[in-house]
Amino acid sequence: MTERRNFDRVKFGRGYSAKIMAIDGTWQRECRIGDISEIGAKLIIQGSISGIETNEFFLVLSSTGNAHRRCERIWLNGDEIGVRFLRDQPIRAPRRKRAPADSRLA
Repeated sequence: MTERRNFDRVKFGRGYSAKIMAIDGTWQRECRIGDISEIGAKLIIQGSISGIETNEFFLVLSSTGNAHRRCERIWLNGDEIGVRFLRDQPIRAPRRKRAPADSRLA
C-alpha cells in the first residue's frame, strides 16, 4: 500500500495504553496506540473488535477521561484501526430570514 500521509507520525515501540469508547458510552475497549500524528492514529484493539459497529467514537487517553479525542474510523485491518481525529465544529446560530425588500417599504 502506498503511503499517503502528509503529517509526520510518532511511533511507539510497544504502544501507548489507551481506551476507545462509544460516543453514547455503550461500549469500550482497551487499546494501544501504535503511532499518532496531528490528524490521526493507528490503534491496536485488545480483545474482540465485535460490537464496534460505529464509525465515530472517543479515544480516551487518561484514566479520568479528561484527555480524549473524537475519532472517525478510516480503515480496519484485523485488530488494527486507522482513525482520523475530528475537530469540534462551532455551533452556529440559525440565520434569520429577511423579509422581501418590498415589505420593508410599507
